[in-house]
Amino acid sequence: MKGMASINKIGNGHYEVQEYFTAKELADKLQLNVMTIYRWIDSGKLKAYKPFKEFRIDKTEFDRFMNSTRTK
Repeated sequence: MKGMASINKIGNGHYEVQEYFTAKELADKLQLNVMTIYRWIDSGKLKAYKPFKEFRIDKTEFDRFMNSTRTK
């Protein structure tokens, strides 16, 4: 899965790359309906932000979510 990235300046000439996914990209990756991703966001299970029209889910947040929902 490709995802997107943004580059943020954090000071003193240093930058960080932040990878994120759209709800549609995650739905495709997990082979789920995109409404399932929206429900996770609405319920607070998956943290996301919406800078414009689409939700963005940080890759680190997605990894945290997947690790917390694993079956034992």
